[in-house]
Amino acid sequence: MKQKVLMQAALPDALAAALGERYSLHALSALTPTEFAALAAEITVVVTNGEAVVTREFIALLPALKLIAVFGVGYDGVDVAAARDRGVQVTHTPGVLTDDVADLAIGLMLATSRRIVAAQRFIEQGGWRQGGFPWTRKVSGARLGIFGMGRIGQAIARRAQAFDMTIRYTSRHPQPALPYPFAPDLRELAQQSDFLMLCAPGGDATRGVVNAAVLAALGPQGMLINVGRGSVVDEAALMAALDSGTIAGAGLDVFTDEPNVPAALQQRDNVVITPHMASATWETRREMSRLVLENVNAWFAGDPLITPVP
Repeated sequence: MKQKVLMQAALPDALAAALGERYSLHALSALTPTEFAALAAEITVVVTNGEAVVTREFIALLPALKLIAVFGVGYDGVDVAAARDRGVQVTHTPGVLTDDVADLAIGLMLATSRRIVAAQRFIEQGGWRQGGFPWTRKVSGARLGIFGMGRIGQAIARRAQAFDMTIRYTSRHPQPALPYPFAPDLRELAQQSDFLMLCAPGGDATRGVVNAAVLAALGPQGMLINVGRGSVVDEAALMAALDSGTIAGAGLDVFTDEPNVPAALQQRDNVVITPHMASATWETRREMSRLVLENVNAWFAGDPLITPVP
């Protein structure tokens, strides 16, 4: 008899198919409350995505649960403490998406500073026939502050070096091996930056830390780029800062209440928004799927997990 696996949130079709070939896969969205209750005691593995929420209460409904496999590098939606209290292991998919996220981060920085999306609208709306597009801001040689210097932050820094940018960073701890100056706090980093790049994970420790004071420190020529987690930014403060000219612009791939993006962030010439797509390339999603499947296979085989969360 096949082992039972619960698909708690949406997964790529190919990954769901691969899991379904090897295991008895049950999609939570397709189960009635009665069906879920009948199945719950037999579920040992839950597979979910990086945007989903797995609460202590949900974990308590699954008495046999031993593994939560997350399709994504971020796992702040999973109550890891509750999982550990129950002896449940958690895995994610780090490393394989680093380059894609870093690439999009640089793309957002360029698109925001050079107003690429606004320039396209300018042509489409006939503005070019009336005159030239307003001048924009240079990226090469500018000051880049990176909040969160893990794999992705370091990959962004390496790319930024090709633009001759001056790089500083802040994170939970200084990393002496890195060749970049460490800023002791986020406000100081913002004050020293033309672009403030957010790569930090979500969770209670970083919730809303990019607030009105940090945005004021970034200043009227500064631009905010976020490829980390939407929860890191106080969105009300960001919208107010954009309205008042406290900062010059923003490039955002993540938001507080996805997929709901505030209207005040849409249709603005100084804001570029993308739908949490930083890792969404065919190549990387295949690799993420492979890691999820390998972690699930490893657990059922009694082998060490490939990528457990720290």
